[in-house]
Amino acid sequence: MQYILLIHSAENGSASDDELQSMIAQYGKFTEDLRGSGAMVGGDQLQPSVTAKSVRVRDGKTLVTDGPFAETKETLGGYYLIEAGSEQEALDWAARIPGAQWGTIEVRGVVQR
Repeated sequence: MQYILLIHSAENGSASDDELQSMIAQYGKFTEDLRGSGAMVGGDQLQPSVTAKSVRVRDGKTLVTDGPFAETKETLGGYYLIEAGSEQEALDWAARIPGAQWGTIEVRGVVQR
């Protein structure tokens, strides 16, 4: 079954250059491990939430607003789409995502038709 691992964290962190380089290396290692296991289907980092647009259609009219759907302290910063044999396996992968140390990883099964 496929699962999406949604990475939520604060965008405007105060990480030093060394901390940022360490985080990049940790994500590189995690992604390499995920690919090596054969579980990775896809994944990417997202542009900052200030670049987001929200689209709604009401009474046949398209309404476009700047910004994400909701204001929160944590924003969706990226995702991994994985193939896992069980929900527990997906949760185990989620716990290994470096961002789980300072943010939240949302794990959801993907409905495949």
